[in-house]
Amino acid sequence: MMDAFDAVLFKQGAEAKVYKGIYFGKPAIFKERFEKKYRHPDLDRLLTLERMRAEARALRKARAVGVPVPPVYFIDLTSRIIVTGHIENAETVREKIISLQSEEPSCRAESLQFLMDKIGEVVALMHKNHIVHGDLTTSNLMVQRRDEASPLIYVIDFGLSFTSETVEDKGVDLYVLERAFLSAHPGIEVFFPRLLDSYSRNYPQKAANIRKKFEEVKQRGRKRTMVG
Repeated sequence: MMDAFDAVLFKQGAEAKVYKGIYFGKPAIFKERFEKKYRHPDLDRLLTLERMRAEARALRKARAVGVPVPPVYFIDLTSRIIVTGHIENAETVREKIISLQSEEPSCRAESLQFLMDKIGEVVALMHKNHIVHGDLTTSNLMVQRRDEASPLIYVIDFGLSFTSETVEDKGVDLYVLERAFLSAHPGIEVFFPRLLDSYSRNYPQKAANIRKKFEEVKQRGRKRTMVG
């Protein structure tokens, strides 16, 4: 299938290979899930198909409620491939933060604050619609460079996503995101409260309870680290 769409491998993770190609004239991403050899083939196929369907549903729901995500073009359950749109003129938030290191401190701080505002807004919109991403990292958030004044934050890779209304699941989602900033961008975590404040402004109905749960999850994480 990949040859037919001039797809070229550009990333490989624990769960899938990811290719860039052209899908009927449109730039596209082809995500091919691995077979898990340690599982019984029938069980592996069942779990993989369930996960692929859940990922496609989450992408479509997110898009329907206004979360910037790539469109789903095609799902091949037999080949374990999901084809989505490729976000052009974009870089990951991880890459964006690294590129900001060369800016003057005042300009860098302003850019980071604006970035945090936008990320908080998008995560709030997902959670308001009960979409839990499950793997919020700075590599799964993208900045589309439309213009400097209004970059658009896209969310990608919904492979671990699920639907939930609980404050626990949403609090854990925020915790995963904070851990991503701590591990990948030391020093940048001082801007994370800005993201949380944006989240609260955009999800006033439940943000206070979710942030309380987020703090509880952080405390549990610290205790595990101390014991471990």
